[in-house]
Amino acid sequence: MCFSLPAIESFLIWLVVLCVIIGILKILVPWILSLAGVGIDGNVARIINLLIIAVIIIAVIVVVFWLLECALGGGIGFRR
Repeated sequence: MCFSLPAIESFLIWLVVLCVIIGILKILVPWILSLAGVGIDGNVARIINLLIIAVIIIAVIVVVFWLLECALGGGIGFRR
């Protein structure tokens, strides 16, 4: 059941949604910070971008372990 078509479809949909949200944040963060007058040299925008990258890396780790658990026959360890 781990690698069924609905599971793959759900994963791909969440992947697209995550990419869109990250793209919007990468566009809006510098714009909002420039309107607020914060981060003259862009340090605040860099920090926020690093936080976004950290969230992406955590999501990738979760997905990799989910796939490993399914491949090794353990089933899904966490439920939605």
